[in-house]
Amino acid sequence: MAKATGIGGVFFRAQDIEALGKWYETHLSVPGFWTQEAGMTVFAPFKHDSDYFAAGKQWMINFRVDDLAALIGQLRAAGIAVETRAEWDTPETGQFARIHDPEGNPIELWQPA
Repeated sequence: MAKATGIGGVFFRAQDIEALGKWYETHLSVPGFWTQEAGMTVFAPFKHDSDYFAAGKQWMINFRVDDLAALIGQLRAAGIAVETRAEWDTPETGQFARIHDPEGNPIELWQPA
């Protein structure tokens, strides 16, 4: 059974991305990139006017997955809408899909290259 294997990234808007990123690093010891036991996680503020995810949402969580195609099949079989776009996938970064939780929060699924 396909599953999420860890956090692939947490993305959020900020008015001052440099200052906010520095605050997290200073006060919580969370740098922009670090290696966890389960793998790489990206922690990076996005510009407040980014169009990477819906303008009405402050956050989008990204989960690393071990078999994106199988997970997409499972999600769709459960009646969950899954969005994929060819331009999201690259040989360097891997494959991506997006879903929303029951409250409309965006979730990105990522199978690393």
